[in-house]
Amino acid sequence: MFPEGFKFGFSEAGFQFEMGLSQIDANSDWFIWSHDKRNMEKHYVSGDLPENGPAYWDLYEQDHNYAQFMGMNAARIGIEWSRIFPESTEGVKVNVARNGGEITSINVSKNDLELLDRIANKNAVEHYMKIFEDLKRRNFYLVINLYHWTIPKWLNDPSVNAGKDGEWAIGGCFDDRITIEFAKYAAYIAHKFDKVADRWSTMNEPNMVFQGCSRDFSKAGFSRRKRNFAQAHARAYDAIKQYSKKDVGIIYANGDFQPLDGRDMDLKNLVEFHMRYSFFDSIIKGDLKWYNEDIEGDTRFPKDRDMREDMKGHLDWIGVNYYSRDVVERIEEYPGWRIVMGLGHATGEGVKSKDGRSTSDTGWEIYPEGIYNVIMSYHQRYRMPMMVTENGMADAIDQYRPKYVVSHLYNVERAIKDGANLQGYFHWALTDNYEWGNGFSKKFGLIGVDLKTKKRQLRPSALVMKHIIENRGVPEDMQWIVNMKI
Repeated sequence: MFPEGFKFGFSEAGFQFEMGLSQIDANSDWFIWSHDKRNMEKHYVSGDLPENGPAYWDLYEQDHNYAQFMGMNAARIGIEWSRIFPESTEGVKVNVARNGGEITSINVSKNDLELLDRIANKNAVEHYMKIFEDLKRRNFYLVINLYHWTIPKWLNDPSVNAGKDGEWAIGGCFDDRITIEFAKYAAYIAHKFDKVADRWSTMNEPNMVFQGCSRDFSKAGFSRRKRNFAQAHARAYDAIKQYSKKDVGIIYANGDFQPLDGRDMDLKNLVEFHMRYSFFDSIIKGDLKWYNEDIEGDTRFPKDRDMREDMKGHLDWIGVNYYSRDVVERIEEYPGWRIVMGLGHATGEGVKSKDGRSTSDTGWEIYPEGIYNVIMSYHQRYRMPMMVTENGMADAIDQYRPKYVVSHLYNVERAIKDGANLQGYFHWALTDNYEWGNGFSKKFGLIGVDLKTKKRQLRPSALVMKHIIENRGVPEDMQWIVNMKI
């Protein structure tokens, strides 16, 4: 059984769920990106438009009813930066301390907050409070996330990012300018919503952004972006802590890294450090040695101190997002490994994996053991509180999702029994949503949505989730599913 007080909930990101009826938010970089006809021609985006989405902004009470029906008691909700500050906040000058190329502190004073309040969209602030208060009336535990890939267009206009080679990336890679504005935004949100937040997350999946926001694929370029996001988290952590005593974490995308040669643990350790633990060592231990080693010889980027006290101890909890595994093999070129096709996230749509496992509609192999492996890997390295902040699958006809829910929650429960300090599980997603470049074609919801009428449609997997929550764990008469290779 899951322990007393365990949080069962759902996760949402503003851009992916809010629009669909009223108050379109056209002020983010992703709104511009999704409407760019050049992107549609190159199939970077589907042509589906986020303003035709599930309309959580208007129908949040209905969605909360469904969550409550399933027995959920928690929610992780993302605030859209561009809704709060559709206009630039750069005119509000805050105290920024530097050490060479490092930003070591950003102080957002109460006077600065007053100036930011004059700029903020009060209607958006009030509406988010209504959403959050509806959850609190239902006694939901609320995790508020500040950044989920989108930033205001006044900080990043992707329409001007087209490369000379005819290829381009969305941009929005955090630099000093964005970091300073992010800290202002974080302080403002903490000040406004501290009374309803139970804990905070600065970012969701920064690793997906620092991999894809630029076409600089060099070792130094990749590591510089990773370092910038880690530093931005640390400065946002400080900003939140100025106005809130609640725990502050970060949410990270995880595959269960496995070497194709199952004996090659050195490769597994190499990949895990490169893709995961170098980032976390930066904000837990203040260890930036990896960054200085990676940029050695590249004159574009200044070095940091190997150990940065201003970044040490800047994490209270870890958000674990998990969908599938990543199987890797060695190669000579940087970074020394590559993803093996036909397994894990690289299986492909509509086929079985090389291991004979089914896949989601996104082509991701169903690999429930991996969520246990990832949780225990974090636990063994850091011994910190954790929550599973995303887990789920795209499955339009709900063919595999019921079994997916059973098998993954069983492995979450197993990790807790084996000592992991895991405090909650948030399913992705409560309802169908806008899935970035895939548009509306990938259906992640326990609840389906008719996008024309916005009518909600209960899927069988929602009833499975309800049954598990009511039993505070996967009941014995459902555990036969766990031993299946789905």
